[in-house]
Amino acid sequence: MLSTSYWVPTATMAFPTFPDHCFFRYDHHHRNDHKDLRRWRIRTTAAAYPLFSNQIQLTKDSSSRHKLYQEAIKTSRDKFTREISFQSKDKDISLAKALLYVAAEDEVFMSFNREMDACSILNERRNVSSPSEAIDWDSLEQMPLGGKTIPEWLSELDAIAKEVEAELVSRDIGCHLVEVLEAVNLVLFESRGLTRSPVLVDSKHSYLHSVLSSRCGSAILLSIIYIEVCRRLGLTIVGSRVGEDFLIWPQTGYPEELFKVTSGHSLFAIVNGRCVEDPRSMASDLTGTSLLGLEIATNRDIIGIALANLIRLHWKRASRSNHGLMLTSPLRHVNDAGEKPNVMDKSNVPLLRPQDLRLAIMASERLLILQPHNWALRRDHGMMLYYNREYGKAVQELSICMAFAPEEEAEILEPFVEKLHLMRLESTWKSLGHTGRLTVP
Repeated sequence: MLSTSYWVPTATMAFPTFPDHCFFRYDHHHRNDHKDLRRWRIRTTAAAYPLFSNQIQLTKDSSSRHKLYQEAIKTSRDKFTREISFQSKDKDISLAKALLYVAAEDEVFMSFNREMDACSILNERRNVSSPSEAIDWDSLEQMPLGGKTIPEWLSELDAIAKEVEAELVSRDIGCHLVEVLEAVNLVLFESRGLTRSPVLVDSKHSYLHSVLSSRCGSAILLSIIYIEVCRRLGLTIVGSRVGEDFLIWPQTGYPEELFKVTSGHSLFAIVNGRCVEDPRSMASDLTGTSLLGLEIATNRDIIGIALANLIRLHWKRASRSNHGLMLTSPLRHVNDAGEKPNVMDKSNVPLLRPQDLRLAIMASERLLILQPHNWALRRDHGMMLYYNREYGKAVQELSICMAFAPEEEAEILEPFVEKLHLMRLESTWKSLGHTGRLTVP
């Protein structure tokens, strides 16, 4: 039921502007008259063409909306960074808040892209009215996220916990651990109808607010909801990765009690579902003794798992038209002994879906905040920047990666980084009007 497989600022985007229909007289040299003439031309043109007047207002509105979106993106990242800050105790980190900030940043980014598309259409087809919706929020806390604000989604988790309490009262029973967990399961998986998505192809199954709304999500998100609800009930739930599964259980000094079978199921099975009883799963071999040997995941670790899932999901969606493409594929080609030297240029970079690729990069940026010394993560981040044609940033990230990576991995990266650096220099070289090709000595 709950098992699972397994600020770098967002790139600046120039907001589209609209052509100026004013006509200037270059034979009129008086400075003040020139300004007056421009104002007169704007007024007369706007009067003759009402649509142009709308475009002037849209340009002003677009600029303010652009600024609001950028502020919301920055605020979301800042709040996420503060929430998972290493200056805070791990137990004080709110999984729900951190993941809602992740969802908010991604939602603002996608809204911004939709806004740009709408303005582009309006710019190209003058007779099309703007489909943009009015923005009735001016701060991150007021921004709607799937119909509710971040504080309202946190209140939704509070409401679920109150439903569990009401269920316990209706049974007229005490707060024995088994009864509490059974009540949690009843509310989450029967009353609320939460289910696990078998295959992660829809991004909404990987964002906390979407899972609470659609009631279908990834296993790690269901585990996080379980942990958050139990925390509100004063019950500490811990978890650990076991093979390809992430398992959770109530913190106790007597783990053998978790495996005592009552009413046909153990307490461990009640929390984690069918995977515990599946002989193909490593979870089926666990006992009270072996449970003590597992490394308990911290809140930062759990957030990291959710972010890693987002990276995989968005990369898969970004590379959909390039079946089988791996992040590290270019490294293999560059190091192929049979490949011609220096054969690497921009035309060889596959075309990926830009929005999904940027979302994968954003998830990777957040994960690097949590795991700055993870060389494999930084390598993959650098490769995504390469695919996004941000060659300067890719060189920087991959160079840092080489400092942390094992020697054999650094040797694989080195020729790629050299040629990537050459590509960047060659672009500059050609932009200055030079011809010919630069080569690595």
